[in-house]
Amino acid sequence: MSGKYALIAAEKANHAISKMCRLLNVSRSGFYDWDTRPASAGEKRREELKSMIAYEFDLSERTYGYRRVHAALRRKDVEVDDETVRRLMRELGLTPVQVKRRRGLTVPDRQAPPVPDLLRRDFTATAPGEKMIGDITQIDTGEGTLYLATTIDCFSKAVIG
Repeated sequence: MSGKYALIAAEKANHAISKMCRLLNVSRSGFYDWDTRPASAGEKRREELKSMIAYEFDLSERTYGYRRVHAALRRKDVEVDDETVRRLMRELGLTPVQVKRRRGLTVPDRQAPPVPDLLRRDFTATAPGEKMIGDITQIDTGEGTLYLATTIDCFSKAVIG
């Protein structure tokens, strides 16, 4: 029943309350009673928990899932069930981002001598084709790993190969 009342409350700026009550087969007096009723202790507790959950989630830079948020709340002596945290995070639309660990593309050969810096970190050129640099990028796709090798002209900064 409260779902119907919540719908009426959400749409009362757009439609007449009496018409919505008639269409949803609820009484107007029941709706007004529900609308003016003070929040229960459980509702107040859930709202309090929602603000604490949102705070911990933002503090983690949106990386904590419900288990870590629950653990953070427990460290602060907040008594709450992990499934309650999970449900409230869903209600709030809090979805953690998955932090990917950085992996090195190549493993340096310990026996090889150091590679000389022929450009001396100067990537400017006065004419096309004077200085060119290369780069290899790893791209993870749903079908596997791809490698993109590029050649860049330092004069125009254009990818030429």
